[in-house]
Amino acid sequence: MIKSILVPVRGDGMVATVLAHAAELAKKHDATVNVVHCRAQAKDMMPHGMPLSDFARKVMMEQASELANQQEDHLRRILHRLAREFGLNDDPDAQGGLRCTFTEEKGRMADVVKHAGRLSDIIVLPKPQRERNLGQSSLKSALYGAGRPVLICPGQLQPDATFAQHVAIGWNGSLPAARAVASSLDIMHRAERISILTGGKVQTSGPTEKELVDYYAHRGITAEIVRFDGKDPATELLKTCESIGASLLVTGAYSHSHETEMLFGGNTERIVDRTEMPILMAH
Repeated sequence: MIKSILVPVRGDGMVATVLAHAAELAKKHDATVNVVHCRAQAKDMMPHGMPLSDFARKVMMEQASELANQQEDHLRRILHRLAREFGLNDDPDAQGGLRCTFTEEKGRMADVVKHAGRLSDIIVLPKPQRERNLGQSSLKSALYGAGRPVLICPGQLQPDATFAQHVAIGWNGSLPAARAVASSLDIMHRAERISILTGGKVQTSGPTEKELVDYYAHRGITAEIVRFDGKDPATELLKTCESIGASLLVTGAYSHSHETEMLFGGNTERIVDRTEMPILMAH
């Protein structure tokens, strides 16, 4: 049951994207959106490797703290405006409506995600920006540290009425794929169409796609099987989603360790890097 949606934010230009997707999920599941601003600490904004006198360090720490305050005030104004624009009630004293809460936590975003995510039903994050070295540690923290499903929102994509209406699930019989299935049952119940995408290397000891169809059927969910071919499962999976008109992809994440996939370029990394559609992942 999706009732608590965590949205960690910072000044990376992706606030509107993640909050819009969280709002759409909240509307479909009558859930509360909990926005957490990850406030940069003054010491982390100081220049590294530069010798400073005590006076200079004190002045720069004060300036860094003031800059953090300004960033927080600016972001909070943006968040309140966007919450109202997306139909969320951000008044803590108001009764009724889809609630949206705002809190601030000091520290690294990955640490905030780990702490706040463990009692959330789903975590909404922007697509990691590898070229800017942003977001990869937060995604890893959400999947491994918090152990929760993660909705990854790419680029400046804004969800529309088709969001999560046609859901595709990448199935290879693995444990992460099975966890993705279990984590997304509420979403599947509300979808109009479900496609099980299968192809590439399938785990010989794992359940088949036909067994997954039966699993869904026992829960009143109808699903179809769509097969794809190709040497690169990640690319073919995304191409198939586009060709069948899916608006959300559900898939397992990191069948191998995160470090191994980072080094050798596993399917999860390629899917995350190349996607132009929202993806729900579970490990």
